[in-house]
Amino acid sequence: MDARLLFQAAGASLIALAICSCETLPEGPFPRATPTGWWDDEGASGSPKIVVHIGEQKAYFYRGRTLVGESTVSTGKPGFSTPPGHYTVLSKDAGHVSTVFGDYVDDYGNVVESNIDSRKDPRPRGTHFDGARMPYAMFFRSGYAMHQGYVPPFAASHGCIRLPGRMAVRFFENAPVGTPVAVTE
Repeated sequence: MDARLLFQAAGASLIALAICSCETLPEGPFPRATPTGWWDDEGASGSPKIVVHIGEQKAYFYRGRTLVGESTVSTGKPGFSTPPGHYTVLSKDAGHVSTVFGDYVDDYGNVVESNIDSRKDPRPRGTHFDGARMPYAMFFRSGYAMHQGYVPPFAASHGCIRLPGRMAVRFFENAPVGTPVAVTE
């Protein structure tokens, strides 16, 4: 076998090994997102209710007394805790963009300063504020919402309750304004 054919055979073997390997993804410098959860509301009836357990980093969706969905979440990190209590969904915005948290970017779209609080962090000259996207936001207290976002396996938000994409849509579509939201430790 000539060198070129040997090289092609070795390359094909490496590709096959990579595809068939039990290894998922190599470890990176950032925490992996956690599994999203599940949803099964077939045959369930009754009023919706959401329960968030901060210690578990989980949210549960009920129809009446029947649990129809469970999702991993990421709540407020130290210094930005999510307040425990009993609330209701006050308003909803499927395309919400934060007016407080985001990045300072230049005219070319380059991030100059990331993860800023526009109330506290001075804007560098030649930049403008670009608010963080918070799709499927359901506000339950002034300044606090459940919304789609990055969900590492720990509390990492500025106080909001982040849900993985697919679950954020499910919760949003099934929780009308007025839905009770219980946040427990």
